[in-house]
Amino acid sequence: MTHPDLQADVLVVGGGLGGVAAALAAAERGARVVLTEEHPWIGGQLTSQAVPPDESAWVERFGVTARYRALRDGIRDVYRRSYPLTDAARSWDALNPGAGWVSKLCHEPRVAVAVLEEMLAPWRSAGRIRLLERVRPTAATTDGDRVTSVTLTPVSPGDGTGADEVVTVHAAFVVDATETGELLPLTGTEYVTGFESNRETGEPSAPDEAQPDNVQALSVCFAVEHVDGDHTIDRPERYDFWSTYTPGPWNGRRMLSWEAPNPRTLAMDVRSFTPNPGDDARAVDADQSKNPGDGNLWTFRRIAARDLFAPGHYASDLCLVNWPSIDYFLAPVLDVPRDVEEARIADARQLSLSMLYWMQTEAPRPDGGTGFPGLRLRPDVMGSADGLAQAAYHRESRRLRAVTTVTENDVSYAVRGDRGATRYDDSVGVGMYRIDLHPSTGGDTYIDVASTPFEIPLGALLPQRVTNLLAANKNIGTTHVTNGCYRLHPVEWNIGEAAGHLAAHCLATGRTPHAVQSKADLLADYQDELVRAGVELRWPAEAHPY
Repeated sequence: MTHPDLQADVLVVGGGLGGVAAALAAAERGARVVLTEEHPWIGGQLTSQAVPPDESAWVERFGVTARYRALRDGIRDVYRRSYPLTDAARSWDALNPGAGWVSKLCHEPRVAVAVLEEMLAPWRSAGRIRLLERVRPTAATTDGDRVTSVTLTPVSPGDGTGADEVVTVHAAFVVDATETGELLPLTGTEYVTGFESNRETGEPSAPDEAQPDNVQALSVCFAVEHVDGDHTIDRPERYDFWSTYTPGPWNGRRMLSWEAPNPRTLAMDVRSFTPNPGDDARAVDADQSKNPGDGNLWTFRRIAARDLFAPGHYASDLCLVNWPSIDYFLAPVLDVPRDVEEARIADARQLSLSMLYWMQTEAPRPDGGTGFPGLRLRPDVMGSADGLAQAAYHRESRRLRAVTTVTENDVSYAVRGDRGATRYDDSVGVGMYRIDLHPSTGGDTYIDVASTPFEIPLGALLPQRVTNLLAANKNIGTTHVTNGCYRLHPVEWNIGEAAGHLAAHCLATGRTPHAVQSKADLLADYQDELVRAGVELRWPAEAHPY
């Protein structure tokens, strides 16, 4: 079969946060970029997966790149310019449109899509970024230790949503920004999946033997409102299974319930669920170092708080469902045949629909009754036909056998104490989040470990062998454990931005990524570029563990 070929300086496969950040950074430094995306929306976990941003308590002051801050500012600007906010909400400097407790910037995913599209627009118009939509990588070619091309196949040819032809892209540098490290097996790049052994990593939380199929849960999120009428969906096909399922971590309790293990104590906690509680949205303090915020699941990841807007603009708050009860950990989806992967993600979608049906029909209410038939899916908010997120939220990816691997001993507060996280000479950014591992396909319950503010080593983005492939998502050199704190929104963006800068830097200077990482003078040149672009390489002294 013949198909068109494209040439680029940098190919970025995956249009999530890391991919968009990589494309922007490379294009702004003069590179010709091809960026690809499988799903209808760019933005990954922030948009097509519908996960509000998980960020550190200091996000409003420091700890993110200038471009990531521009994304956050852009989201707030859309609300101030285009939405009928109340005067009090409009004047709120730290506007949190959803007044959700999980994030200082809970918002509708479509707004983030618009801002990301705007950030790309100048470079697309100039021909420096070409976006190939609705394609996924299916093959690659290599020459020794170099990736020479990647072939991309349309997801839904002929439906008018994206590409209709198979295309092969040849590029000097290839950035894997996919959600599950899809280029690693296609290019023969060495990688690991699941849980490494304690013998390999020395991590206190690791098992004695490696468990490559033991991967964190994935989730298929959805948004609901609560309005008059009966909006109960059809009984899901797998409801009989999911409504009686009692996973091990749930200590004999049913998964479809308001109960779930407390990540830190592992005791069963009972959450409440009160739609449209009429709370003071301005009083929400979204700082999980003080309060996990999940007491009332309605407000935990709320993405629109109607009281911040003109009366009647929203008939209801919008509640984003991403709770333990929709965590799918029956079986892994990495390194299985494509039909098996699709079947398991379809089962995860059945789990999410089953949770909704349970809420509509069986869930206990505060007034003593059962069921919330007024819960209504919002497909328009998700940008999907069925009301579920366009894409599954993968918490864990294939991970590079990298030049540098970050382990629990580098970031755990119990290990590091007041010394702080390992300091890397080749730091390309910073991040902060607890080591937060959800139940996994190996039967493990939560693993929750206090961490210290950490750095992102350039060596974690580089394969040990392949010379022109860069990681730009959750596929960097972390372990199963440290993936739990390096997988969040601002860290992914920072990783992608560093990868895009590095590719363009190497193109302009004729250097190799591994030379830049290993030679102090070359590294300093590259890090100076990052700093000038607004990338923070170190934490200020006032940052502290939590």
